[in-house]
Amino acid sequence: MTTLPARENVDFLVLGGGVAGLTFALEAADHGSVLVLTKRQRSEGSTQYAQGGIAGVLGADDAPELHVQDTLVAGAGLCKREAVEVTVREGPDRLRWLIGIGVEFDREAPDKLHLTREGGHSRRRIAHAKDTTGREVERALLAACDAKGIRIVEDQVAIDVITSGKLGLGGPNRALGAYVLDRASGDITTVTAGVTVLATGGGGKVYLYTSNPDVATGDGVAMAYRAGATIANMEFFQFHPTCLFHPQAKSFLISEACRGEGGILRNGAGEAFMSRYDPRKELAPRDIVARSIDAEMKRRGDESAFLDMTHLPKSFLIEHFPNIYATCKEFGIDMAVQPIPVVPAAHYMCGGVVTDLMGRTSLPRLFAIGETSCTGLHGANRLASNSLLEGLVFGRRAALSAVDELGHVGGTLPTIPDWNPGAALAPEEGVVVTHNWDEVRRLMWNYVGIVRTQKRLERARTRLALLRAEIREYYWEYRLTPDLVELRNLADVAMLIVECARQRKESRGLHYLLDHPKPDDRWLRDTVITRGDLE
Repeated sequence: MTTLPARENVDFLVLGGGVAGLTFALEAADHGSVLVLTKRQRSEGSTQYAQGGIAGVLGADDAPELHVQDTLVAGAGLCKREAVEVTVREGPDRLRWLIGIGVEFDREAPDKLHLTREGGHSRRRIAHAKDTTGREVERALLAACDAKGIRIVEDQVAIDVITSGKLGLGGPNRALGAYVLDRASGDITTVTAGVTVLATGGGGKVYLYTSNPDVATGDGVAMAYRAGATIANMEFFQFHPTCLFHPQAKSFLISEACRGEGGILRNGAGEAFMSRYDPRKELAPRDIVARSIDAEMKRRGDESAFLDMTHLPKSFLIEHFPNIYATCKEFGIDMAVQPIPVVPAAHYMCGGVVTDLMGRTSLPRLFAIGETSCTGLHGANRLASNSLLEGLVFGRRAALSAVDELGHVGGTLPTIPDWNPGAALAPEEGVVVTHNWDEVRRLMWNYVGIVRTQKRLERARTRLALLRAEIREYYWEYRLTPDLVELRNLADVAMLIVECARQRKESRGLHYLLDHPKPDDRWLRDTVITRGDLE
């Protein structure tokens, strides 16, 4: 098993092994030493669980402006048009690059990709590999990294970004690497780097019910905030409308493509209800579909809604959705003959660490890409299948910029002190961590979920302030464990979400506030937070 020595020095430190981080690594590897660190197994992250696909203008009836417009509409006025245009313009080349490194997308013919359609898209433009696109993309990226000899070290939990400001070094505050905890040994490595890249994914585990894997604890956003980088738009957390509702199922997504291929949402009485909420019905953007399901469940007192695909041929379902079909069967649900019980669950973080169009954050030498970043692409609501696309486009753009930046700053770094545990004791009461972990997630689900009120947000803020104080005290008193590091990050991300939500006195996109149920043009701006704003 590969581990890290007590000290490491690299040109490019990449925290996270999903589509964005591995794309960056592949593009940067010819220009310096690259070290990719993952919290658990190297493939474990949101990328490999992505089902639907990657949006790109590839069809004869499609055009870049149509994809741009669909993204802007879904983003509810807060997308940065330049970020959208860059992503749409560069997307097709990025898809061809994936094919070039071995990704096997579904095809209608040897020279023609099969394209599907998802909610919010006006055309079929989603390239996919059955209903396990992310798994296929992750496989090919890892194989390409191996072929290039890129170092990927598993089970490494980043604790904090090392900054010159915290070390009292001269000059402007800048990133110098990270302190990293080895999951197995408990040893802490000092990794110095010319450029540090946050590609740690999202923070869905901040909510009790989520489609995200366990690693999604918002680490990159929390570390960036503590390092002094600017954070924005954390109130816009996307709830996927359709996660499998079953007592034994954990975080299993029923792809948006199921609705794109004709799936009908029904309530407990078997009624198709989406026409009551939006003329686009099942193909409305995710925020509308999620709120509609939530409202219908509350109106009737149902435990779930149901996605009905029984009117489609069984052979079609098995061919197009083999993973979903097989998984539902494992739980005793044959989607060919019975509707699938579904509920909304936290899915995608549309805010994050603010970057420019080259992945640069407000902290020099610190980059953020993928779900960790806030590029302006998603605005107040992400359009389906734009996420893997963003990781591909900005992973490459950030690498180009980082290579250029490294050339300007050179490879000489100051001497960084080792991690100082002080008088920290061995952890004694793990129940403190598990209890606070559970409390944060329940509090966020109940008070800061799909529909919010100002009073609930104030209650959440008050309780989170106490929890963060408890966690901070425990953090400094005891030796670090992976669970404690993640809990600290989770609590910081929760507070960032709450604070952004408290600021935005309107309803827009994924942020629905009963006290202010309409959009307000005075809020056509980002909600921005920097270090110190939460205290």
